[in-house]
Amino acid sequence: MALWNIKNVKLAGVAGAVPDKAVDTHDFDFFNREEADVFIDTVGIEKRYVATDDICASDLCLAAAENLIAKLGWNKEEIDILSFASVTGDYRTPPTSCILQERLGLSDRCFTLDIPMGCCGCVYSITVVGNMLSSGNLKKALLLIGDTATRMGSPYDKSRVPLFGDCGTALALEYHEDAEPIIVDFHTFGKGYRALMTPAGGFRHPVTPESFEYEDFGNGIVRAPVHTLINGMDVLSFAISKPPKSIDELLKYCALDKEKDIDYFLIHQANKLIIDRIVKKLKLETAKVPCNIRNFGNLGGSSIPMLMVTDLKEQLQDRKLSLLCSAFGLGLTWGTMFLKTEPMVVCDLIKIECSSGL
Repeated sequence: MALWNIKNVKLAGVAGAVPDKAVDTHDFDFFNREEADVFIDTVGIEKRYVATDDICASDLCLAAAENLIAKLGWNKEEIDILSFASVTGDYRTPPTSCILQERLGLSDRCFTLDIPMGCCGCVYSITVVGNMLSSGNLKKALLLIGDTATRMGSPYDKSRVPLFGDCGTALALEYHEDAEPIIVDFHTFGKGYRALMTPAGGFRHPVTPESFEYEDFGNGIVRAPVHTLINGMDVLSFAISKPPKSIDELLKYCALDKEKDIDYFLIHQANKLIIDRIVKKLKLETAKVPCNIRNFGNLGGSSIPMLMVTDLKEQLQDRKLSLLCSAFGLGLTWGTMFLKTEPMVVCDLIKIECSSGL
């Protein structure tokens, strides 16, 4: 078990941005009206925001970051670290964080890094960057987390297309000696990597003409090797077994009562079925488990910060909160994070205009 106790670091603010193009589940050609209604009832996704080809994850994160920096009143020269958590970077090389450093106008003394950890991107970012800040040598960090995951899958893959939305978020971390510790529990099960993967496009299996040839796997699943695949049953089994155990273990480690000591449980918005199973398994109060998946779909690593923006804005701005966050995904990886927040800046969600049609 990788257990982290991150001291002297506080969350100062959060912001989010989505494309202005929304796609309703009823609009898919492969669903009739009844099938779409069943999907919404079981998976929980009614609409998602989808970026057109002119919008990258970095563009959405950039907009969120500019908004957050302005609301915080930060001097860009004082931002010591810039991280970018995404599996949809601008290029294979260079790291997108380097490009964002220039686009944001940050100092050339700013330390940059990319974190390609998918749905665990937020928890990974806070763990990695939080540990870098905790010594006090660096004071301020900007964590950008986002993906345009809709462009990674086959448009004919009924098992994946309706699940994902596009989004960019920004978190601000600061060094503070009086900050409550952030506790993180992390795990990796590399043996299960094939459950969520893109087979072609890396150096193990470079792109060839055959990489773009579609294959019909039945049940409405038609994709090529360049497209991301989901082994639904393996993912479901993983998501409803490993993360709940990690949550339970962290509660015990921190001697926390889930009913008295936690204000909200922020669970990665994979799908309604998984969220409901975790809630039931841990016997959580549903009022303490915010959910925005109906209007945004699975946002990958942006999932947890977007819950803060869309569902907890007033609470995070007005009072102290105790939050327990759970993320799980690519790798396979999963992590649980406990943090106490002071009143912070939470920006209104912004929508970025797409210049071309869907």
